[in-house]
Amino acid sequence: MATGSQVQLEGVVPETRSAPPSATTHRVSQHTVEIVSDSGEGAQKCGQIFGSVSAKMGNGVWTVEIIPAEVQPPPRSAPGASGNRIRIGAQPVTNWGDASDLMIAFNEQVLLGRHQLGALAPNAIVLVDDQWKTHDDERIRAQWQAAMAELGQTGYRLIEVPLEAECLKAGDNARKGKNMFALGLLAWIYDRDLERIREEIAFAFRKKSEEVYQKNVALLELGVAWARQHLDFRFEVPPLPTPEPRLVMNGNQAIAMGAVAAGLELAAMYPITPATSVSHQLGEMCEKFGGVVHQAEDEIAAAGVAIGAGWAGKVAFTITSGTGLALKTEFLGLAVMTETPLVVVDVQRGGPSTGLPTKVEQSDLLTSLYGAPGDAPKIVLAPATIEECFHAMITARRLAETFRAVVMVLTDANLATGVQPFRRPELDPEWLGTALDLSGVPAGLQPYDWDPQTGLSKRFIPGMPGGMHTATGLAHTRASKVAYDTESNQLGMTMRSRKLAVLQSMLQPPAVHGAERGDLLVVGWGSTRGAIEEAVDRARAEGLKVSSTHLTFLSPLQPGLKQVFARFRKVMTVEINYSDDVGDPYITGESRRYGQLAWLLRAHTLVDVDCWTRVLGEPMRPGAILQTIRANVKGGAA
Repeated sequence: MATGSQVQLEGVVPETRSAPPSATTHRVSQHTVEIVSDSGEGAQKCGQIFGSVSAKMGNGVWTVEIIPAEVQPPPRSAPGASGNRIRIGAQPVTNWGDASDLMIAFNEQVLLGRHQLGALAPNAIVLVDDQWKTHDDERIRAQWQAAMAELGQTGYRLIEVPLEAECLKAGDNARKGKNMFALGLLAWIYDRDLERIREEIAFAFRKKSEEVYQKNVALLELGVAWARQHLDFRFEVPPLPTPEPRLVMNGNQAIAMGAVAAGLELAAMYPITPATSVSHQLGEMCEKFGGVVHQAEDEIAAAGVAIGAGWAGKVAFTITSGTGLALKTEFLGLAVMTETPLVVVDVQRGGPSTGLPTKVEQSDLLTSLYGAPGDAPKIVLAPATIEECFHAMITARRLAETFRAVVMVLTDANLATGVQPFRRPELDPEWLGTALDLSGVPAGLQPYDWDPQTGLSKRFIPGMPGGMHTATGLAHTRASKVAYDTESNQLGMTMRSRKLAVLQSMLQPPAVHGAERGDLLVVGWGSTRGAIEEAVDRARAEGLKVSSTHLTFLSPLQPGLKQVFARFRKVMTVEINYSDDVGDPYITGESRRYGQLAWLLRAHTLVDVDCWTRVLGEPMRPGAILQTIRANVKGGAA
């Protein structure tokens, strides 16, 4: 049983100690931690620092922020849990795993909420603030007793911690300090480097006073001291050997860093969850590199500003999420028609409408491909890791300029806030592209003098001698003259589409994770890669003939898919978007709606691609994917 203050339940006899316990250190290959609180109590910051320090100490790390759907949900409510899950390992970590091994909860209601969502391992260690047991409000005391009775029926090890009382030793507002005390608990339990933690605290509060920094460090040290005095367990997760320099950041930071590395000169956006922090990162660094961050009055204006800057010769991009993408639709069609280079970053979240603003989904794929009046072909790519978020921006810039196209980069809330270490990239001057050729336009060359083989044409920049022309969103001739005749419209459509075919001819078939042939091929895209590959590895260890492949380019699709699919008895996608489950009322082979990538692959390859999708508002768990793999390999229904 736990030491320190304990949960008293029927059949549970708490231990008492008059002396500090002798802690046993358990060496593990991986461990998953959650810190949860009411919104505004800083559990996310605690988790961010713990994850960052763990990565810098050499552990594999993947973090997922737990964000309530409401901006300020009612306190002490099970659905209002706010915090962070951090999975650390002795090997690279690519997803948040299946369940948490240890949890620190600032009240029993957020703990109960996470328990009811199946977030904890059956034998999880739970540290919970004990102030609610003796609270002045009888209703709160009753809630505590009811929650503890339910939790007491599990296999959790429940440890009461006097978070409130301990934090009051360092100030008169414990609510503003519990996160640093909790960080101290974790620092002792996992033997984290305290000096690194102090550096992270200094950075996190760099815009605050020295007094604020010192108070937070004092709370950290209080947490370490309490853990040393009262806890009888510790965990050692050996670090990875990392001879090369590494970076530690989340996906939104990587998008911002990649944009600067790619020489993107203007970012235009309207704040929207969970994309906003890209602009925060850019705002701190962009001007140092000659760039501009523009906050427009709305999503429509942000797209217009980016297109205008691109038309004028700058390298521009716009950032959005959810309903913001819908508002940009008309302007994206204008960029396609005028063939203005534009990069669009869509940090996907739950929908439709305002949907689940703080939760993860992969529901914007078909919108990105087809969400525009008429035929408006766009290049669409989806990074799968934090590292790929960085490099995707470099790729997107080069493609946008080379093909005079709209390039959409689809990330999601899982990548946006997740922290992962990766090898520090060696900067390449070629990422910045070449200077624009602003010399005079050769006599007779027209603004849309499409090459009949490639659909490509020279980009005219305002002010180029001999390059004056009119541009509108209307159908046009090679000379950019408005045209309603059938031949001009057909030619323009053909040339804009041909560019995607040219790009596809330059791509490689996707790699297969596992054997090149077998009973089942799992196909994914975006942030699900880590969970899918872990599930496939577990399945292969059980002797199942299953492999996976992950698509980065979604428009155009990578070549060779039909040939890859032909080597497997069954092909199915795993996605975080909606599909009907076979066997549900009224769902037949004719009425069933498929996952979005499955729709696309079925049309593209004419292969009977199945799908397994979930829209739970959280990242995929490898254990759930593994169950689906087992069912499909055996021929059953998932």
